[in-house]
Amino acid sequence: MSRVVVIGNAGLDLRLGVPRLPLPGETLIGTEGARAPGGKGLNQAVVAARCGSRVRFCAPLGSDTAQANEVEGWLSREPFDGLVLPRLPHSTDFSLLMVLPDGENSIVSTSACSLALGFAAAEPALGDVGAGDVVLLQGNLSLDVTAAILAAARRRGATTIFNPAPFWPGAERLPVQCSLVIANRVEAQALGPSIADAAVAIVTLGAYGCRFAGRVFPAERVAAVDTTGCGDVFCGTMAAALARGLAIEPAIGVAQKAAALTAIRAGAFDALPSREELAALFA
Repeated sequence: MSRVVVIGNAGLDLRLGVPRLPLPGETLIGTEGARAPGGKGLNQAVVAARCGSRVRFCAPLGSDTAQANEVEGWLSREPFDGLVLPRLPHSTDFSLLMVLPDGENSIVSTSACSLALGFAAAEPALGDVGAGDVVLLQGNLSLDVTAAILAAARRRGATTIFNPAPFWPGAERLPVQCSLVIANRVEAQALGPSIADAAVAIVTLGAYGCRFAGRVFPAERVAAVDTTGCGDVFCGTMAAALARGLAIEPAIGVAQKAAALTAIRAGAFDALPSREELAALFA
């Protein structure tokens, strides 16, 4: 089986239920406070590993020993084939997730630690990557490092997937290095015409499914509780499916089913599909 390499961010998620987003200067009382490991890179890597793929995950952690050790402890319990977790002189990244009653969310994240990751620290994760392997990145690293990793992976013959979230101006120069871009509507609009530079592009549409090659693939119909993490589950499952040799369209079908499982549960990490659930979807 081909390998999946995910290079991105890892940190902590602080989740808070809110009746609505606060107005400027307003303080709201939230409910259902929770703490869990998080970060788009971490979520996508965990899902790919739970799909049964051989997954190597690289993400920087901070010099705040307690928080960094907490994240590393969570990762050590997942079925990874390898972990590359350089410690950098920054605080470990974290995200504040505000979840509305209808399941929609707004997220604010820190990124000093992930932006400080240099190519030299990330390159060991590419190691023996070659033809047939899949390299997956998000928008949390600096644009220069992201571009260098994508280029290095392509030189090795790997399939390169880029999920430009969060979007940084300048990311529009990266699709040319990508076998596949997975972007939501906002990110796709920000990429503009450059999204067509990728060999393949998928635009996710939330409850409406996703668009690929001019066709809309409807989403699974579920009563959403919390949509946090659905995009990460979609990306991680797509990477694992492609590493297994699935074509794009059947891979989309599996990824949409996996994302739907996430939407019916609260939280991000806690809502990720289990190994058993993902195995059933692939079966």
